[in-house]
Amino acid sequence: MKLVTERREISSPLLRFLTPIGSIAVALFVAGFLLLASGVDPLAAYKDIIVESLGSMYGLSETLVKTTPLIFAGLGVSLAFRMQIWNIGAEGQIYIGAMAASGVALFSGIDNHWLMLLLMFTAAFIAGGSWAGVAGFLRARWQVNEVIVTLLMNYIAILFVDYLVYGPWKDPKGFNFPLTAQFTDSARLAEYFDTRLHSGFFLALFVALVLYLFMERTVWGYQIKVIGSNPKAAQYAGMKTGTTIFMVLFLSGAIAGVAGFSEVAGLQHRLQHGISPGYGYTAIIIAWLAKRSAIGVVIVSFLMGVLLVGGDSLQIYWQLPIALVYAFQGLILFFLLASDFFVQYRIKLVKGGKYA
Repeated sequence: MKLVTERREISSPLLRFLTPIGSIAVALFVAGFLLLASGVDPLAAYKDIIVESLGSMYGLSETLVKTTPLIFAGLGVSLAFRMQIWNIGAEGQIYIGAMAASGVALFSGIDNHWLMLLLMFTAAFIAGGSWAGVAGFLRARWQVNEVIVTLLMNYIAILFVDYLVYGPWKDPKGFNFPLTAQFTDSARLAEYFDTRLHSGFFLALFVALVLYLFMERTVWGYQIKVIGSNPKAAQYAGMKTGTTIFMVLFLSGAIAGVAGFSEVAGLQHRLQHGISPGYGYTAIIIAWLAKRSAIGVVIVSFLMGVLLVGGDSLQIYWQLPIALVYAFQGLILFFLLASDFFVQYRIKLVKGGKYA
C-alpha cells in the first residue's frame, strides 16, 4: 500500500478557488506556532495585521502604496512568463527606470508639470525596456539563457544606481546620505486624501487593464501564447519568434521600469539607495500565483501589500525581529505556491497494483 500522484485531466474552478484559501489557512496555523514560541498571541497578531493594513484610511492607503510597484513589476514579469520567457530581472529594471526618471527630473530643467511627468515616464519605460531587451536580444539571436542574464543584470543596475547616489548625483545638502536632491513640484505625482497614495496606483490599474485587453483580445497576444506553448509550431505557422521574444522582454522590462518612475515621482521624490526593497523579486512570486493573469496580478499584489504593511505592524507593536516577520511572510508564500501542486495533481492510495 502506497501513495501515488496522478495528474488531473481537468481542474475544477471550485478547486482552483478553494485550494489557495486552504493553503493560507494552513500557513496561518503553522505560523501561529512561531508566534507562540515568541510569546505572541497568534489571534491578536493576525487581528493587528488586518487592522493596521485595512482598518483605517491611513492603513489602506499604505497598503495601496505598497501594492503599486508590485502591480507594475508583477505585470511585467507575468507578460514574459506568458511566453515561457523567464524575466528574473524586474528588480534591476525598477532601478534603471527610477534612475532614468530621476535623470530627467534633476537635469532637464522643465517647469511644465505634465511635460515633465510624460518625459520621466517615457525615460523609465525606454530604460527599463532596453535593460531587459539585452537579454531578449541574446536569447533571440544566440539562445543565451535569459534567466542568467536578467538575474546578473540586477546587480549591475543596483550597484550603478548606488554609484550615482554615493557619487556624482549625491545631494551636497543631504547630510552625507546616499540620495539625490529632492525633485521639484513639477516632477511629483499627485497625492490623495492627505496620505501617501499617489497617481501611480491608478496608472498601475490602467496598465493592468490595457495589458489584459492586449493579451486576451489581440492577435499579438494570441501569438505570444502560441510561441510560449509550442515554438516549433509557431515557426511553422510563420510567426517571427525571435522578434517576438525581443519585444516581449522589452515590454516586460519597460513595465517594470515604470514601477521605478512611480516610486521616485510618487513616493520618494528623489533617487536614493535601496529604492526598491525587493519588489522585483516579489513580482516573480506574484506572477506565478496570479497564473500570469493581469487581473490576477492586481489581486495578488494587493494581498502582498497587506502582508507587507501587516508585517511592519508585527515588528513595531509586537517587537518581533525582522527575520521572524520575513519567516511569517515566507510561510504564507510557500503554502500558496505548494497549493498549485494540488490543483494540478491528486494523491491516491494504491493497494495491490490498484487504487484503494
